[in-house]
Amino acid sequence: MSGHVVTMGETMLLLSGRSVGSVRDLDAVDLDTGGAESNVAIGLVRAGVPTTWVGRVGTDPAGERVLADVRRTGVDVVAVLDPDRSTGLMMKERLPDGRTRVTYHRAGSAGSAVRPEDVPDGLVERAGLVHLTGITTALSDSARAAVDAVLARADTARVPVSFDVNHRPKLVDPDTARQRYRAVAERSSVVFASDDEARLVLGRQEQPDDEESLAHDLAAMADGTAVVKLGSRGAVASVDGVLLRRPATPVRVVDPVGAGDAFVAGWLAAVLTGAGPAEALDRAADAGALACTVPGDWQLPDPDAAARPVDGPEVDHTVHDRVDR
Repeated sequence: MSGHVVTMGETMLLLSGRSVGSVRDLDAVDLDTGGAESNVAIGLVRAGVPTTWVGRVGTDPAGERVLADVRRTGVDVVAVLDPDRSTGLMMKERLPDGRTRVTYHRAGSAGSAVRPEDVPDGLVERAGLVHLTGITTALSDSARAAVDAVLARADTARVPVSFDVNHRPKLVDPDTARQRYRAVAERSSVVFASDDEARLVLGRQEQPDDEESLAHDLAAMADGTAVVKLGSRGAVASVDGVLLRRPATPVRVVDPVGAGDAFVAGWLAAVLTGAGPAEALDRAADAGALACTVPGDWQLPDPDAAARPVDGPEVDHTVHDRVDR
């Protein structure tokens, strides 16, 4: 794989509490933006891989903020301004028990209404890689149609597809999700999933499969490559039948949200620039861990963070709760 990456999905305005506590108890919040696909796009651009994010925002101040934030990172933005729908909202809280809770308010949002015609002619066909997530398949009928259209165009142009399952249980029931995710995974060159997501896609929620088996069978469903993200236990990858395991990079966790997206960006950037699977897994693990060292979904981590002594919890990409609405 080489060249320009295209990704598509919803990015929202993000409200983050400045201190520990529930939103109802806070006196101040910080404004930011967040979205799985744009987070990956930002990570790729920072690694030197040109990337385009395709999406929709409302004609409102929140939409203006989303576009400004994504553009200033160097990502090429192709966005439809929707006059009839509002930009989605997400709220992030750091709870007293150490968890990070993210609540989404996206029903009927502009981003959820992305459609096939929002992706310009030639954009997919000129790409070196298309990156999609399971979130977009669950947002709306039009968003699912957009995913299907992009997959068809990528297949016709022989453009490889990267797929991160990124399951949102409040958006779609498990049986429907499995069907949709499998349909994308079977047309992808590489699939990323947590171990729970891998079990969902493979229909093995009740089976105590080891991570190596999950990675191997998920790779067999795709085009030979799958990466299973295990949070504080690291990650395991299956590439053309070869299994690789990597422990998590230990860091002091500030905010785990966005770590999975940074992990994906790290892997893709490595592969797109000629690295082998072992190096790609190393770079992915380091990127995911460093993303945990800063508050925010996509901000630059301190490059010295990994070298500091660890006196807090080790990195865990899966400890936060999500409540989708």
